[in-house]
Amino acid sequence: MTSKLKVDTIENTAGNNMISKSGTTVTLGKSGDTVAVASGATLTGAGLNWQSSTKTANFTAVSGEGYFVDTTGGAFEIDLPTSPSVGDEIEFVDFARKFGTNALTLDQGSNKFQSRVASTKKPVFETNGQNIRIVYSGSTQGWIPTTDDDVTDFTDPSYLASFLVIAGGGGGAGGDGGNGGGGAGGYRLSFGTDTSGGGGSTESQISLTAGTVYTVTVGAGGAGHPSSPAGGGTKGSDSSISGSGLTTITSEGGGAGGYSSNDKDGGSGGGSNYTPAGGSGTANQGYNGGTGAQAGSGGAGGGGGGSGAVGVNATSSQAGHGGAGVATSITGSSVTRGGGGGAGCDNRYSPNPDPGNGGAGGGGNGTTSGSSQAGTANTGGGGGAGGTSNAGFGNGSAGGSGVVIIRVPTANYSGTTSGSPTVTTDGTDKVITFNASGSYTA
Repeated sequence: MTSKLKVDTIENTAGNNMISKSGTTVTLGKSGDTVAVASGATLTGAGLNWQSSTKTANFTAVSGEGYFVDTTGGAFEIDLPTSPSVGDEIEFVDFARKFGTNALTLDQGSNKFQSRVASTKKPVFETNGQNIRIVYSGSTQGWIPTTDDDVTDFTDPSYLASFLVIAGGGGGAGGDGGNGGGGAGGYRLSFGTDTSGGGGSTESQISLTAGTVYTVTVGAGGAGHPSSPAGGGTKGSDSSISGSGLTTITSEGGGAGGYSSNDKDGGSGGGSNYTPAGGSGTANQGYNGGTGAQAGSGGAGGGGGGSGAVGVNATSSQAGHGGAGVATSITGSSVTRGGGGGAGCDNRYSPNPDPGNGGAGGGGNGTTSGSSQAGTANTGGGGGAGGTSNAGFGNGSAGGSGVVIIRVPTANYSGTTSGSPTVTTDGTDKVITFNASGSYTA
């Protein structure tokens, strides 16, 4: 037969409560008492179970345990539990005050650490004497430090990225006369020692913050002017990268091909018709457009400016060629982009000039009558200009659309994009090429 003793209070001989129960609350001792656990005994369900063996190399932590961590022999990593439950706690102590010399890294695996996954950034502790206690909060935020003695904010890690931002090229002028080629779209680059547009040095890399959405805008090429009535082309549209905490990177649309007094300024300037000056390029983005020339009773237009060279001035025998673009290996292979559009000419009279060619890097060729050539898509090339011959008038063509390329370390690449960019690998980096507008989440 089993006997049971049912009491709500146990007192010592002095009449003081040793154990008392009220409802679901159990109280040990009385106010002012010290409750001790005998040497060698284990108290479960309260606090952490501290491990007596000091950790000196990689290991996997267990929820509910505390560890003395010694990085004297070198930095190492601790793997956190793969299937934690809400409320699980773990604590780590810098045993020898060496985290500042040899850092401790925590690998959260597929779980989050303050909302970040390991592929974004693992938390690194590098302050001597740190005491780190973490609790698992669930799938939204994952592990959260309740004590970390550190000024590093693990919720917003950042990393550096290179970029190429090219705007849409300007459209070529068209119709009666010798007309100017479209200017190339503005060209801004940050990669290695490759030069930016307009002869500028490569720009500084940008800092991307993990979890932040960066909006990418790819500018369209400007429209070319039809063969009749005569007129100037249309300026290209800007391209950009923008996002919280980032100074927006904007490249200006290419200048319109010139006819008479239309505005020809842009990322690279549009060429002019006959004798007016070509348009101005934007500093560190592109060069000026070329100037047209009179040729007897006719004439020839100036070439559109390129990202790497000025548009060529016309002569009595030759319409201006488009200025050359700039080459970069940001994708892993050297590609030239941002060529200016070739100019058109009027060859009904003697002397009879020839139309201008587009600049290397996507610039379209000019013409006399018939169709000129458009700038190549996703190069920011300027559109070729139309001219005049005894067969009729020529049309100006559209500039090429721009492109935006972001190059990030593969270790930091999030894999989250919109707008269907092309993603390739070059060495240790991912190259994200946007031929149309979209976004990248760092």
